[in-house]
Amino acid sequence: MAPIELGQNNRLGNNPTMDLFNPALVENITFIRPAYFIISGFIGLPDMKFYYVFLFFVFIISVLGNTSVMALIYLDHNIRTPKYVAVFNLAFVDLLGSCALVPKVLDIFLFNHHYVPYNDCLTFLFFCYTCLSMQALNLVALCYDRLMAIMFPLHYLVKVTHKIMFSLIASFWCIAVLAVLTADGLLTRLSFCTSVVVNSYFCDHGQMYKLACNDNFPNFVIAYLLPFLFLWLPLVIILSSYICIGYALAQVAAAQERVKALKTCTAHLSLVAIYFFPVLITFTMGSGIHPNARIINLSLTSVIPPMLNPIIYVLHTQEIRLSIKRMLKSSNKSKIMVK
Repeated sequence: MAPIELGQNNRLGNNPTMDLFNPALVENITFIRPAYFIISGFIGLPDMKFYYVFLFFVFIISVLGNTSVMALIYLDHNIRTPKYVAVFNLAFVDLLGSCALVPKVLDIFLFNHHYVPYNDCLTFLFFCYTCLSMQALNLVALCYDRLMAIMFPLHYLVKVTHKIMFSLIASFWCIAVLAVLTADGLLTRLSFCTSVVVNSYFCDHGQMYKLACNDNFPNFVIAYLLPFLFLWLPLVIILSSYICIGYALAQVAAAQERVKALKTCTAHLSLVAIYFFPVLITFTMGSGIHPNARIINLSLTSVIPPMLNPIIYVLHTQEIRLSIKRMLKSSNKSKIMVK
């Protein structure tokens, strides 16, 4: 174990940030910032090498699938609609999240690099939490598109424009980045004088702040605020939107039109189910689930949606399938002309 380093010989009494959060702390308490954290989530679990091979293939499929969807939307002018701005952003977030999480997890556990430097751990946390947060918020943006398309079909082109969709996604990025930066910043005020072992598969804020030996109440608050902002609130908004959609479809006389409208929501509903259900099951089981099973379940919820999202959109979305056919026809024509 590498030596614990004192954070630039800081004393709590001489640090204005510490004074702000800890006004009652005594002048002579030493602020301890570790050189590294030890990530121990999968250590000791049997046959984990097979799981790492699985993660590697999931990562490859995620990268290829999301890159293909982004390239398709960028190259085909016919599908550069506001809806596909959100789809492009979802593919980008999935790609970024997969690249931030899976290679680092494989490096930590497959190659036994469990000692993650302090600053690297905070950076790791920032990218993982930001991408996970944006996945949920992006589902809200796609839900807005479906809500407007079904409830206000005649005004859809006015209510769902490129400007509105870009503004919505930009605001979501700002909220996610600011919230995660706040969580990251609050970790820097903690003193770790007892343990630096993080029982998770990545630098998890919830596991890290509990290791602190000074006041961690602000971290406790943000640990409950983040799931509310990026799990429960998006889920409530999405469910409320589909209640409104269901009510609007109930007013439609023709059953064939209701089925046609519902088919346009199948891709989005599939994404919502894949993202939210595993997380909700893990959280609702609480202490009833074994810690190791909890870690594996949460790791799967981090890597499976980015892999399945592009597959679902290719299979369930007619515009994507037609775009693929157009690209293939164009490629075949080019080959024939070259020959």
